[in-house]
Amino acid sequence: MTYCCLIIDDEILAREVIRTFLGTDFSVHVVDEASNGTEAVLKILQHRPDLIFLDIQMPGFDGFEVLKEIWPYHQPYVVFTTAFDQYALRAFEVNAIDYLLKPFDEVRFHQALGRIKERISNKAQPRMEELVKQLMGKQVAEPSENYLKRVLVKETGRMFLVKTDEISHFDANGNYITLHVGTKMHTIYESLSSLEARLDPANFIRVSRSFIINVNYISELESYFNGEYIVHLSTGEKVKCTRGFRDNMREFLGKMS
Repeated sequence: MTYCCLIIDDEILAREVIRTFLGTDFSVHVVDEASNGTEAVLKILQHRPDLIFLDIQMPGFDGFEVLKEIWPYHQPYVVFTTAFDQYALRAFEVNAIDYLLKPFDEVRFHQALGRIKERISNKAQPRMEELVKQLMGKQVAEPSENYLKRVLVKETGRMFLVKTDEISHFDANGNYITLHVGTKMHTIYESLSSLEARLDPANFIRVSRSFIINVNYISELESYFNGEYIVHLSTGEKVKCTRGFRDNMREFLGKMS
């Protein structure tokens, strides 16, 4: 069995050491490397590796923030590699397979690799609930509160993340959803109902079969007939809140009063 692997570290030498140690194990294929946290998130979601060797202190996202960003989309096995021992407890709290303290030798490295192989071969499931609890800072009994903070967008061979608080509204055409971010628009493939379930209802409300709006961008509400509303957004756009969804708007207005 061949395992796909991603090496994430901001130090070139550290990445070279891991790649060299992996060179003697033909069951592990290094698909790519990343030199900072932001790049790591994108490459993990692009390659979906079986395992990652992950530094903690990096530019952009740190190692724990990388896991928080990718976890709703992909859950690789994780070995932390770092020069700082103060993160060890936190690393195991998020269910890392191992914690390699730099500088580590080849024997110690292959011990960690062996643990990953054993976990995979035994098909032992990571404690997903505990990992989500630690990363998201929420109780496992409240999974609905693990709301999206960023949306993954794939366009013309590239991938990037859009912060949800920068999105004024979503509009759907079938399973294609357009994200409106200022003057820019991005398209993702997902049903609006599925997306709605992952958005924070304190900030986003569905106003029709095709539209979800960010309440922070509402500048004015104009009464329409049959209990409908025309929602004016601070971006200058207008969205109709249709009769079937007017209770959502009324609930929002009730919270404001």
